[in-house]
Parts: sequence; C-alpha cells; structure tokens
Amino acid sequence: MKTEVLSGKGLAGMIRERAQDEARQLELRGVHPVLAVVVATDDESTLWYVRSIERSAGRAGIGCRIVDIGPDATEQVLAGVLRDLSAEASVNGIILQTPLPSGVRADNLVGLIAPHKDIDGANPLSLGRLAVGQPAFAPATARSVVEILDHFEVPTAGRNVVVVGRSAVVGKPLSLLLLAKDATVTICHSRTGELEPFTRAADVVVVAAGRTGLLTGSHVSEKTVVVDVGTNVLPDGSLVGDVDAASVSGVAAALTPVPGGVGSVTTALLLLHTTEAARQQAGVLGRPLAAGVA
Repeated sequence: MKTEVLSGKGLAGMIRERAQDEARQLELRGVHPVLAVVVATDDESTLWYVRSIERSAGRAGIGCRIVDIGPDATEQVLAGVLRDLSAEASVNGIILQTPLPSGVRADNLVGLIAPHKDIDGANPLSLGRLAVGQPAFAPATARSVVEILDHFEVPTAGRNVVVVGRSAVVGKPLSLLLLAKDATVTICHSRTGELEPFTRAADVVVVAAGRTGLLTGSHVSEKTVVVDVGTNVLPDGSLVGDVDAASVSGVAAALTPVPGGVGSVTTALLLLHTTEAARQQAGVLGRPLAAGVA
C-alpha cells in the first residue's frame, strides 16, 4: 500500500501568513510584536535554529531579540534575564532555548517566564491551565501535532490515539490537547514494555521519545496515521525522527516526514503565538485566546 506523506511545509506557510497578517493589523494600531529568545549555548545546531526563528520573524514583520548570554551563564544570571524580560512592556513573547549550560536546570527557570508571555508553554502554570481548559499557550510542538491532524482532516474524536513519550514539552500537553478534541488517549513511555500491542491497535500514533528508529513497520497497521515528533542528529549531521520511516512506509496509512513535518509547523506557531500574545497584552479587540489552546 502507499503511505501518504503528511508534509508540514504547506501548513507552516499558511500559519506564517496568519502571523504576518496579525502583525500587520497590530502595526496599524501602533503595536509591534516582539519575541525574545534567551540563548546560553554555543551548540551550532541550536544557534542555527535560533537564527532561523529570527529570519522567519523578520519576514513576518515580528521583532526578534536574541538574548545571547553565553555558554558559561549561571542559573542566577539566566533567572535575572527572564525576570527582566517578563517585566519589559516591549517584549510580548519569551522562549528559553535549550540546551542550557551544565548544571543549570530548565525546570528551575521556566516558572519565571510570565504566563502571558510564555508562548511555548514552558511555565508549569501554562500546563496547569491546559489541564483544566483555561486560556493558555500550549507548547508549540504539541500544538503542531494537533494542527497537522486537523489540516489533513485526520479524525480524532472517539478515535484511539497513542502518544509515545510523556515529557512536559510534548507528551503530557499533547495528551491534554487531544483529550480536548475527544480522542481516547493512551500514553506509552519507557516503562510500558512492548509498544506493539498499543500502537498496532491505534488509529493515530504520535512518537515523541527522542529515540532513533523506535517505531518500526511491525508497530503499526494499515489504518495507522503516524506523527513523528523526534529530531535526532546522526553522526553525519543528518536529521531523523523517532520513526524508522523506511520500514513504516508502505505499511502505515500516513506518516509525517523528518525534516519537513512537525518541526516546520512548530516554528510558524511560535510566531503566531507571539502575535496573539501581543494582541492580548495590548487589549486589542480580536480573536480571543481559546481555552486550552493559544
């Protein structure tokens, strides 16, 4: 059978256009959306990603301030930067980019990001609000999965959806977003044991475990739609997901590619979240922040 490729590139372009339109409308009202990205690493792949956000923001008419405090930054310095940005009226969205310096724990810092500027849903308050259906920004990667499923008209209401991975960045918030869309959600993780009994019975499988080749053709059936959230860099510098795409292709009903799938949509959503945050902070009339989903 032929496995449909669910590319995120077209959807990402549509979301960027929405962000650009939002930014244009805000500019007419004297509001200039600004995203601040806090960086404390010399990892070249991370710095490349941050530069790509900066370029995308510029094309969409969104200001992007890269706050690079170097790979030797202490937790105290990072905390001060996040507090200052949270209090700065000209900044609408804040991202704390990982990886962080050795010994610095992200979970000690993300709570310092003001929830109304937490455009990547890192603050635990954002996750709590998602859990009870209150307005909050969902982590962009988690929301990307839902946006892709919606874009390709993959039904989730009443369907069996398996999420492989339980991180606070993807697995947990994604399960909440899927529950809000009436999916029957099962979360698998490192202690689950055999994945196959869960994944072969699923209508949709989302893999976000950070393990190359974790999901293979034997884990899926002809009805399964597979969303690969993994981003793993091989020794030769190439990027692959958590899915063994070669063995899944021809078996599953559909599969998102890596690269060109979830990642491209994630970056576009960060821009859209920034414009939505700017609008909310400025009190501009418009589309309200939806409960549970930014």
